[in-house]
Amino acid sequence: PTVKLPGSGGAADIAAMQKWRVDFDGMIHTGQLDPAFMIFARLQQRNRERIQYAISLLSTEPDWKLDESYVFDRDQAPWPRDTAELNDLWRQRVKNDALSLLLTGKTWPEAAETLRTRYQRVLQRVGQVSADDVFESLMNSYAAVYDPHSNYFAPRNAEEYRIQMSLSYEGIGASLQLVDDYVTISSLLDGGPAAAGGVLKPNDRIMAVGQG
Repeated sequence: PTVKLPGSGGAADIAAMQKWRVDFDGMIHTGQLDPAFMIFARLQQRNRERIQYAISLLSTEPDWKLDESYVFDRDQAPWPRDTAELNDLWRQRVKNDALSLLLTGKTWPEAAETLRTRYQRVLQRVGQVSADDVFESLMNSYAAVYDPHSNYFAPRNAEEYRIQMSLSYEGIGASLQLVDDYVTISSLLDGGPAAAGGVLKPNDRIMAVGQG
């Protein structure tokens, strides 16, 4: 669901979620899972806000002379207290991402364009998460508490798992992946129709599917 959420993120969001902390086990049994989807909606909204802010930073080259450091691992760090603290953290992240590209020989305009494309792709993926995906994550988190060998698969992932376990594949006989927003052939399966046809090859892009 699309939910308009108050606050600036960080510590305020975590505090707002505390009310569900001790109720999740009961909600799993009753099926009243609205809070799980509300938590995801908040994550989705904050993700969009942060990525959009990161993209906006690419219009100005960072100050490379500023003496500062960026902390990668924030497992033990406190949640940012407000928007200003969040913005400064993301400013450092974008600067670090750009610096990594500059060290490969790119200019700032080239690095900015690369990061813009990368961030926009992340923004697009945020909107592609389905309710099934959210439910799958929830059930797997719950199952992992009791048994690391138990998993729940959403219908799409269950079919993929069935294919992998049976070593059989119905279709053209090719593995596909999304590369730069294009469906791309990553490999051909030996003996499959695509390999036998001799027309398709790895790295080909699927632009459209014809009928007849």
